[in-house]
Amino acid sequence: MKPSKVLPTGQVKGMRIAEGIKKVANLKACVADRVCRLRGEGAFEVLALVKRLEKQGKDIIHLEIGEPDFDTPENVKERAIQAIREGHTYYVPSAGIDELREAVCVYMKRSRGVDVSPEEVIITPGAKPVIFLSFLLLLEEGDEVIYPDPGFPAYRSIIDFVGAKAVPLRLREENDFRVDVEELRRLVTPKTKMIVLNSPGNPTGSVLTREDMAEIARIAEEEDLLVFTDEVYSEIIYDEPHVSILQFPGMKERTILLDAFSKTFAMTGWRLGYAVLPRELAPLLALLVTNSNSCTCTFTQMAGVEALLNGEDAVRKMVAEFRRRRDFLVERMREIEGLTFVKPRGAFYIFPNITSFGLSSQEMMRYLLEEAGVATVPGTAFGDYGEGYIRISFSNSLENLAKAMDRIEEALKKLRRGGKRA
Repeated sequence: MKPSKVLPTGQVKGMRIAEGIKKVANLKACVADRVCRLRGEGAFEVLALVKRLEKQGKDIIHLEIGEPDFDTPENVKERAIQAIREGHTYYVPSAGIDELREAVCVYMKRSRGVDVSPEEVIITPGAKPVIFLSFLLLLEEGDEVIYPDPGFPAYRSIIDFVGAKAVPLRLREENDFRVDVEELRRLVTPKTKMIVLNSPGNPTGSVLTREDMAEIARIAEEEDLLVFTDEVYSEIIYDEPHVSILQFPGMKERTILLDAFSKTFAMTGWRLGYAVLPRELAPLLALLVTNSNSCTCTFTQMAGVEALLNGEDAVRKMVAEFRRRRDFLVERMREIEGLTFVKPRGAFYIFPNITSFGLSSQEMMRYLLEEAGVATVPGTAFGDYGEGYIRISFSNSLENLAKAMDRIEEALKKLRRGGKRA
């Protein structure tokens, strides 16, 4: 095995890959430089801290988890069990089974009013493969991609990995963490190839308005840009119907839409997602699926058909409960001196501003974990512009949310009194 050049010291960020291989010099020399562009996710760092404290007997309330705390609907589970018994345990086409691709078309028409053909749908094992494989398919070195910051960390990580240039579009609290369309327009250069959208958004709970989407569509058309729209929280929305950029004239031909079953149907462990994209690109994305994971689990796909066609009642009940929790948190956090926040309009996160307490996001996360026994995620886990914020997930019971808010309020009072532990 012929080694490539040795990695520069400190080049590995986020994943600390070098730590695991530094004792084997030959292996270290063989790691491709592009791996060092990948970043980890801050939630996993928090999880490691939580596990350490829980082993010491510390009582921790989990507000860092980015997944629904509901069970997968019974009819969906039963369909998977039935599919296994029927023998649906073998390879299927890389693009996905016909039944699920057709169900996605039905769902897209019902949820967004958009006509889609099965040939424009590719099924994947979760949402992240759509991000990874779409960026791998479409981006070249030197291409510029405008992405939301604070935003889901995989966007920048994979843009960097494929050698493109990640251009952050700052989402500002004073603008409800929505895209500032004029700022977006100023970021576009002759090298810009793609805009990444996420609405409802992680970590802010922001939702782009129809007017926002119309202006973004206009920019994409005028500048001949691709759009990648992450809509995995499309059903978890509270105050207005979901708006997809696919609903605007001319956008279906230049847009890759990502959706998944993880959030909407409480199926995070099932690993099931899909892309809707132009017909000309779909076979190429399927080719990447063939060369990476062959296909998506067959009986999981059968369960996905049941979820899309017969899962509306379970989703409605789950979203109603999330709305109750959202409303509780909004009222309760207004009582905590020093916190400011934007009322989330979608997803199940709230992103409070903690700058008045004089701690960085990382310091505040550690302080609340160790002093209050409440696990949150530092805003910097979602980009440089997340500094000064923490993410709180309300994917926990109302009882635990109330307990967590009491603990946070007491810890922040102590902090204002100068009682922070060294």
